[in-house]
Amino acid sequence: MSPSTDVRERREFASEIKFIVPSSLGEQLSDWARSRLMADPNAGGASGDTYKISSLYFDTEAFDVFHRRGSFGRSKLRVRRYGQTELLFLERKLRTRGLLAKRRSIVSINELDRLADEMPDRNWPGYWFHRRFLARGLKPVCQIFYQRLARVAMTSYGPIRLTIDCDLHGIPVDGLKFTGEKGSPLLDGSSILELKFRRELPVLFKNLLQEFALNPEPFSKYRQAVKILELAPAAGQQKPTPVYA
Repeated sequence: MSPSTDVRERREFASEIKFIVPSSLGEQLSDWARSRLMADPNAGGASGDTYKISSLYFDTEAFDVFHRRGSFGRSKLRVRRYGQTELLFLERKLRTRGLLAKRRSIVSINELDRLADEMPDRNWPGYWFHRRFLARGLKPVCQIFYQRLARVAMTSYGPIRLTIDCDLHGIPVDGLKFTGEKGSPLLDGSSILELKFRRELPVLFKNLLQEFALNPEPFSKYRQAVKILELAPAAGQQKPTPVYA
């Protein structure tokens, strides 16, 4: 469940639960996690469990992803960058009943503009992503930045993962490029706690919810950015985008 270099991941019976918490509580949750879970092996920082993330998000002219129209509500494409690395992850996240599937490929940051080509190259690792990008009529909308703390463990039901995202910022973009500007804050004074697990909620996480009296709530970084940055037209102002593949 860490940001590995696997080309394709399928997570059957995987669940994600999110919580919006005050930053002060986020610090307490960080201490709790560090005393009970291992640091994500791909993270760094002073405690060996943090990294910075910046992601490009895409949508149609009618903002079908934002409005969750049809299949756009189940599938999301994004390009993710960890820290200042020159490698990018082309990602597709698909949610269906009982299944969370993620497919990802690694490309160089210098190859990002290939998504502007009208014909996908079958020999490029990002071919599958490019084909869907074109078929769904997507365009760059915004870039989102944040810092993540990640702790993991292995249980009898499989791996579990706890992340806390803070310092969430977003900025509109009009091209296939990453910008160094952070833009506007998206969650002033709050952090995002996310619990990932398979099958049943682990006892460890049950104890966490009880100890801190946490209540889950749905949250999308992309949808939050679009709202705060006032990027999308109201629902019904534009016709839904047809999907060809």
